[in-house]
Amino acid sequence: MPAKRMTEIDPLDRPREKIERKGACALTDSELIAAILGKGTKNNDVLTISKRVAKLLEKNNLPSYDTLLQIEGIGPSKASVLMACFELANRYGTPAEREQIRITEPEHILRIKEVSDLAFRSQEHFLVTTLNGASEVINTRTVTMGLLNHSLVHPREVFADAITDRAAAIICIHNHPSGNPDPSSEDIAVTRQLADAGTILGISLLDHLIITKGAVTSLRSLGYL
Repeated sequence: MPAKRMTEIDPLDRPREKIERKGACALTDSELIAAILGKGTKNNDVLTISKRVAKLLEKNNLPSYDTLLQIEGIGPSKASVLMACFELANRYGTPAEREQIRITEPEHILRIKEVSDLAFRSQEHFLVTTLNGASEVINTRTVTMGLLNHSLVHPREVFADAITDRAAAIICIHNHPSGNPDPSSEDIAVTRQLADAGTILGISLLDHLIITKGAVTSLRSLGYL
């Protein structure tokens, strides 16, 4: 089977476009590698190559140049690009480990910087926080930006990263730049749609929170979940 070109991949799934829409933190390891490499080879598409590289990644034990060359689809040029990225990461280190945040009350979500910043955004952002079985935060990612509706907030986009994280549950969060803390009819409809999808997938939607300046509105507390 010939390698798939990046132009043949759904724009929503292209790594560089995902960085533009959601930020780099929303991508998996293999997607980040694909964004760095940019393209594959005649017989190996970039996503396949990137998954092979990602399998070799270990914290504080990144693959060597010679190891990369043994991966099908990786030649001297791609190996050099990856080694340059590894070296840059080594020089500047990694951010300190984040405080482990446990969500037991709606207001606890504001401990997550990406969420607390939402109150000051002029555009509506929809975020998903994944949680483990102890209600501890695994990750928080932006799913979409713009007015909230069924077409923009699709269950596939919302639950894709939760599946990757092996999350037990998720919390959805979005802001109301208008300052009105009350849920709209679209907010309620999207919440119910996602709750139904979560039931099928076995990943609970614990809550859907609306962030405004000085307020956190819980759709669960209002009886919509």
